[in-house]
Amino acid sequence: MQVPTELRYTSEHEWVRPGDGPLRIGITDYAQDALGDIVFVTLPEPGTKVQAGRPLGEVESTKSVSEIYAPVSGTVTARNDALTDNPELINTDPYGEGWLVEIEPSGEVDLDDLLDAPAYEELIEAD
Repeated sequence: MQVPTELRYTSEHEWVRPGDGPLRIGITDYAQDALGDIVFVTLPEPGTKVQAGRPLGEVESTKSVSEIYAPVSGTVTARNDALTDNPELINTDPYGEGWLVEIEPSGEVDLDDLLDAPAYEELIEAD
């Protein structure tokens, strides 16, 4: 299971790539593995306001439909439209080409409120 050290994580298995400007969001390698083959993704339009901890979209696999939760509050500035025709990118490259959305945070975001890689690894080992 890949858990890149430069990312931050939620207990719902989303990842956040820290940086200046919009934050790139996706689901973790652990989540995509648990879901199985992803066949459809529903993502918000750019300009949509999202609230931390609230659903922002859905991922549908051959096993189930799972909600995706916003790790931060803000405005969606981009979504990965490549997933419309190739949702399996989430399975093959969850931390790269399988990203979901970019969110411009509303106000200050303390990414220390999210899990670092060692804490996320502990979480998934407990599952």
